[in-house]
This record gives sequence, C-alpha cells and structure tokens, in this order.
Amino acid sequence: PQWYPSRVGLQLERNGPYLKDSINIQSLAVSSIITLYFTDLGQQVGWTTFFLTEYTGPLLIYLLFYIRLSTIYDQVESTKNFRHPVVHLACFCHCLHYIRHLLETLFVHKFSGGHTPLKNMIKGCAFYWGFTSWIAYYINHPRYTPPSFGHRQVSFAALAFLMCEAGNHFINVALAHQNHSGSKACFPSPTYNPFTWLFLLVSCPNYTYEVGSWISFTVMTQTLPAGIFAFLMVIQMSLWAQKKHKLYLKRFYPEVRRKAAMIPIIF
Repeated sequence: PQWYPSRVGLQLERNGPYLKDSINIQSLAVSSIITLYFTDLGQQVGWTTFFLTEYTGPLLIYLLFYIRLSTIYDQVESTKNFRHPVVHLACFCHCLHYIRHLLETLFVHKFSGGHTPLKNMIKGCAFYWGFTSWIAYYINHPRYTPPSFGHRQVSFAALAFLMCEAGNHFINVALAHQNHSGSKACFPSPTYNPFTWLFLLVSCPNYTYEVGSWISFTVMTQTLPAGIFAFLMVIQMSLWAQKKHKLYLKRFYPEVRRKAAMIPIIF
C-alpha cells in the first residue's frame, strides 16, 4: 500500500526501460507466464505541481530583492541612491517571464508523463531559486551601475526580450493545439503568425526563444550572474533540443530532416 501507482516502476528485464502506464501487460506476454521486475521510484510529484513550484519561487524571490528589504541591503544606501530605470524594467521583464510560465502551466501545456521524482523538483527549485537570488541581488543593489551603452542598449535588449517572450508563448500554444487535437501524423507547421515561422528552420523553436529571452535579459542588465545563468540555459536547452530532435527524426523524418535542433545552421 505504501507504493502508490505512480511510484511503481515495472520492467521486463533488470535495468531495462520502465513500462509506460498505457501498456497492456497481456500484449507483452509471449506465453502464459511473464516476469516483471519491480522498482520503487521514490516519492513522486505531478508535473503541474513541479512547474508551479519551480516558477513561483523566482517570481516571489525577485520581488523581495526589488523592494530592498532591510535585512538584505543597507537602508541608508537604499534611500539615498537613485534607481536607474533599467532596474524597474528588469523587474517587469523577470516577473513577466515567470508569470507567463505559470499561466502556460495552468492553461496551455498538456502533460502526458504524469509524474516525476520529488528529487528532480528539489534540484530544479535549487537551480532556479538560487540563480534568481544571485541575479536579483546585483540588479537591485543600491550600487548597481547601468549598462555601458545606456538607453540604447537597454531599449534594444528589452525589445528583443519581449519578442522572444511572445514567440515562446505562440510556439507553446501551437504545440499544445497539435497535441490536444490528437494529430501526430505531421510535424507542427508555421501559421500566419510570424512568430511560428521559426518552425521552418528549427525543430524546437520554444527553446530558441527561451535562450533568446535570457541572452536579451543579460544584455539589458549587463550583470555577470545573469550572463552565467544564460550560458547554463543555452547548454541545458541545447541538450533538451537534441533529445527532442532525435525523437522528431524518428517520427517526422521528411519534415524535420533539414531542420536544426535549436539554433539555425549552427546547432
């Protein structure tokens, strides 16, 4: 009884792949006797809980640094030093990014896997929450210095950030509609929406836009923590993109064979 269904892993052979919940045991049996290996997958959480927890943390943490709590910053410096407009803009963009993620988790994404180990959620929260604290501390610090090229650098980077956020959203909507319709015979195709035209060049445009958002945020704020986070996101997104690209090649070979995984031509 302590091993509820989502915690149970069944395999046909030791160290083999876990059987999906949708598989009928009878279809696997070549005789009247079949051997299954049981594995305790550990405590599980739903994907919706996973993403809501992972994305709510950065939203609240950043706002705590933005209001400059007395336990974090020196109050004399906080009241004396003028806040550059980019500080307010960075807070708006950062909050917009995670609010979009939260709303898409609730109303756009269709999760098929069901559950994931609790330890994965802990690792994800540690990564996102930790980097958010580091990034927010520097950007909202009373001694923060604005970007080198001033208003022009901030404006162009903010515009690029908003375009990447919009593109990411429209790509996620397109993917959700494809999965929801149940039509898996062809790869998602671009529509009249210009943000979906990236499907012509890459197989995972949502990761392209996600990386673009963080690179733009780094240029806009010109802070080292944001740059390191963007660099790590490029690595992680590229690994996920390659994995998905291989799956797409198996299922949609004619449509995907000339596309890149995440970055056109290069990657």
